[in-house]
Amino acid sequence: MTDPGAPEVKAVPKRFNRKLANADLIPAKQKWGWYNIFAFWMSDVHSVGGYVFAGTLFALGLTSWQILLVLIAGIWIVMILANLIAKPSQVSGVPYPVISRMPFGVYGANIPAMIRGIIAIVWYGIQTYLASAALAIILLKFFPSLAAWQNVSFLNLSYLGWLSFMLMWGMQTALFLMKMDAIKIFIDWAGPAVYVVMFLLMAWIVYHAGWDNIHFNLSTKQLTFGQTVLQFLIGMSLIVGYFAGPTLNFGDFSRYCKTMKDVKKGNFWGLPVNFTAFSLIAIITITGTPAVFGRMIEDPLETVGYVDNLAVALLLAFTFVTATVGINIVANFVSAANDVSNLWPSKISWRRGGMIAAVISIVITPWNLYNSPEIIHYTIDMLAACIGPLYGIFLVDYYLVKKQVINVPDLFSDSPKGSYWYKNGVNPAAVKSLLPASLVSIVCAVVPGLSVLSTTWVAHLKVLGSFSFFIGLLIAGALYYKYSVRR
Repeated sequence: MTDPGAPEVKAVPKRFNRKLANADLIPAKQKWGWYNIFAFWMSDVHSVGGYVFAGTLFALGLTSWQILLVLIAGIWIVMILANLIAKPSQVSGVPYPVISRMPFGVYGANIPAMIRGIIAIVWYGIQTYLASAALAIILLKFFPSLAAWQNVSFLNLSYLGWLSFMLMWGMQTALFLMKMDAIKIFIDWAGPAVYVVMFLLMAWIVYHAGWDNIHFNLSTKQLTFGQTVLQFLIGMSLIVGYFAGPTLNFGDFSRYCKTMKDVKKGNFWGLPVNFTAFSLIAIITITGTPAVFGRMIEDPLETVGYVDNLAVALLLAFTFVTATVGINIVANFVSAANDVSNLWPSKISWRRGGMIAAVISIVITPWNLYNSPEIIHYTIDMLAACIGPLYGIFLVDYYLVKKQVINVPDLFSDSPKGSYWYKNGVNPAAVKSLLPASLVSIVCAVVPGLSVLSTTWVAHLKVLGSFSFFIGLLIAGALYYKYSVRR
């Protein structure tokens, strides 16, 4: 990611090995303040996926005040993790895949980079698909004859869906290929703009539904005390898992901040304050839909489809397109571009890496991945299962093993005398910690979907799957500390 305040092309210092460095991976000029981090989190939270996810939390069967505690507790954990992950990149000025060279070795860093990169590409495709669904609403409002295109499909996506998806993909690609200062400006205004429209949508729903029809409980479940505690913990874990991806590569953005004070201030306003407020707006809107439309609607795009006023519908649809582009930039594209660039720094720039990721996002047909009733929670569990162990390794390495000491030039050196050089460029302690921890986490997340297994074991594993992030973090962290101390 090129520094927004710097020229597009920067010279790579001679002290850095060009096999491990390019203009986008070397230390950045640090000009960002707290608002830029605040805007980062607004762009990450204010999305269709975030809106639907907030609604699912209120379906856990908990009361309104219990859900509020879940939101606050879960997002505070995310903020603490974000602060911990941010520091090494803020201190050194380098992105996530480069800072990964500390625990994994200068070439072994491609392992965590590609784990995060693959996840980012999948979510990039899914978010592009969600944005295209909003764009389809706009197209149908202006060109009703396109409705006929909904009746024919290719690879399980209608022709209208393909048109909308490729238009959305093309517009995002054009934005990504612009100078980074333009992208930064987009991020800075996208989040607040979405807030304004979300308030308008909430006000419109409340006005038509009446405040008496607004409540904060989307579930009719009656839970015992033990079930309440379990659902409380599951809700917290789901919040942490939802933000696990963008938090892991948060160093891609904290590297531009002038101080850690700016990072922490931006994280506070962008996470506990912003996420809680956005969730409350989402739930007020969702609980008012039965009175307005006759049934509960948790998908904001479906809500837009029921709005009769053309101007209002177009404004809402355009806003959700904007929101989804914002989250694609901050949570997916930047990470994927940096991670792919790290594979071959001398040949793959940030922009080239981003284009590779964008093309792959079409090939995976993301609409097929998204088209499942439980896809959000299931995807969160899988994501957490893959990257939870990485958190454990990174945090233990930086704070306990390396004692917060970074040798920046050695991050770009494959000399045997380098601080981060291991045999073949890969730290065996990191690999031996990552594999078993990931395996355990994936089993917890995936096995419950196999109906051939005993229902009792499936039930236990399903509960564990909700905590796969923490299971992987603790196992990998403990193993890495054991292997590193012994070394």
